[in-house]
Amino acid sequence: MKKLISFCVLLLAIITMSFFQVKKTKVIFFGDSLTESGMHPHGYVLLTDSLLNPGGNGQYDIVGAGVSGNKVYDLYLRLDDDVISKSPDIVVIWIGVNDVWHKKMGTGTDADKFERFYRALIKKLKAANAKLVICTPSTIGEKNDCTNEQDGDMNKYAGIVRKIAADQQVELLDLRKEFEDYEMAHNPGNVERGILTLDGVHLNDNGNRFVANLMADAIKKIH
Repeated sequence: MKKLISFCVLLLAIITMSFFQVKKTKVIFFGDSLTESGMHPHGYVLLTDSLLNPGGNGQYDIVGAGVSGNKVYDLYLRLDDDVISKSPDIVVIWIGVNDVWHKKMGTGTDADKFERFYRALIKKLKAANAKLVICTPSTIGEKNDCTNEQDGDMNKYAGIVRKIAADQQVELLDLRKEFEDYEMAHNPGNVERGILTLDGVHLNDNGNRFVANLMADAIKKIH
């Protein structure tokens, strides 16, 4: 009889703990190689995880969904499998660098097509009841005097993302502006790499820390 009572008490305790367990907020980072590498040690996604879940304890479940070389239409094609099927609460979209960068190789994305696919992404994610943080493309070259080869297109595509954020009333993380402001303050030699990036595009350790802090703030703002 005592064993039965003990078992019932234990079962009740387990049921009670399960009932009161707080569901974690699932955040999916959706993007290209910047996001894929963000899941590596010292990458911005894992650093954001540490900021949101200090000591390994917190209310966020962080998931990386970055694929090297992706452009906006690649994200649209894998949206259902890689994001919506995982029932995210928040999705962070950081795309656009390859859409501009790859124009040098003839495989970039025209501005009108970039906007159409981006709006289609947001429409499907909103229908899935996900909250959104959308990021402007950051940098292709770190010179702070507007002489990077593709600055014109980068500013144009960043403007498209800003417009979409305003129209769709979703949270904007303006990485383009954040990077520009940082370079003005911390790149006195006007070098094209080595301040926030390894090669003018992909983040170094300093860049990963910089982006992680911005991402954590943006996520906390909408949650």
